[in-house]
Amino acid sequence: MSFNCRGCSGENVVLVVDLGAQPCADYFPAAETPGPDPRWPLELWLCRDCTLVQLGPVEAQLPEEPLAVESATSLAHAEASVKEILRDYPELAGKVVCEFASHHGGSWLGHLSAAGSQLAAVGQQADLVIDVHGIVHEPQYGDMLKLRAERLAPGGLLVMEFHHLLPLFIGNQFDTIRHGHWAYVSLRALRNVAALHGLAVESVKQVEMYGGSLMVMLRHTADAEPDASVDVVLADEDAAGIADEVQLGSLQEAAWHAADALHAELTRHKDAGRTVLAYGAPSKAPVLLDLSKVTTDLLPFTVDIAPGKHGRRIPGGCMVPIRPVADLTAAQPDVVLVLTWDIADEVVAQLEADGGWGATYLVPLPEPHERGF
Repeated sequence: MSFNCRGCSGENVVLVVDLGAQPCADYFPAAETPGPDPRWPLELWLCRDCTLVQLGPVEAQLPEEPLAVESATSLAHAEASVKEILRDYPELAGKVVCEFASHHGGSWLGHLSAAGSQLAAVGQQADLVIDVHGIVHEPQYGDMLKLRAERLAPGGLLVMEFHHLLPLFIGNQFDTIRHGHWAYVSLRALRNVAALHGLAVESVKQVEMYGGSLMVMLRHTADAEPDASVDVVLADEDAAGIADEVQLGSLQEAAWHAADALHAELTRHKDAGRTVLAYGAPSKAPVLLDLSKVTTDLLPFTVDIAPGKHGRRIPGGCMVPIRPVADLTAAQPDVVLVLTWDIADEVVAQLEADGGWGATYLVPLPEPHERGF
């Protein structure tokens, strides 16, 4: 089976990672809902032309209202990012801004408005166009990048932040591969697709969000003056081989290895008489727990701060119910599996705020390991 690239529309795409049939990541059924849950193929394909890594020929999945509560880490990052942009580009102060928002949160608009920025009217070009983890939720990456280019005024700045393919690959972050996230973007792929729409990368910053993201500044090609940061990241990507189909294919074996290791680690704790519960019900949990063949026998429940997820369960074969955080602190398990591993520092600080109870914190990837505090 083949399909056209979601970035450049070319036909030169190849399957590189196959994680099997997986449930929809944002579908959290009521806890009493019996299985099996619907599943769809979860595959990564590489475009040999523009190098965009993307989901394969699969249809859009079950629509589900956002239930997550934005983390303190995400809120603080948005505030700090706005301050940095206005510091680095003082000419943008008070100018017209347009944001293509993500349903996961992370909006900059409130902070920009407070700083005096003007919100663009419908269809109006903006001096500052922002996309923070938004575009990957759109099935056609190239078309959506074209739309952002069209909204960017001459001389304006487009800021795009996205989970970077490089740490996904190096850190074996296979659970971030999920239905609903259609593209897994490298700087090289963004540069290649952007060029098709008259955009050029000017500079790039590496940020810690979601296990490793890039904040990329782009302009219309005639306005761009690329700096050395671009070549540094491109060189790192080339060294890792993330545009090479054989190298990318190794992620599949690494994923299954880490999944088996997590199952073995939880089994070891159970056999030793230790109780294990989890923190978090993120959209990446279904893939992680399903591939790891973790069920309520090894993980009786997880907790989450989002009230909308309480009384529901993780989809897929695990059937793990989701409860309030208070249930975890009341149970005082020996081991806490941190499913929201990208904000592990925030989670551990929250649970240890009043001294904790001596729990061990287990982070699942790149392989299961204990997290200190």
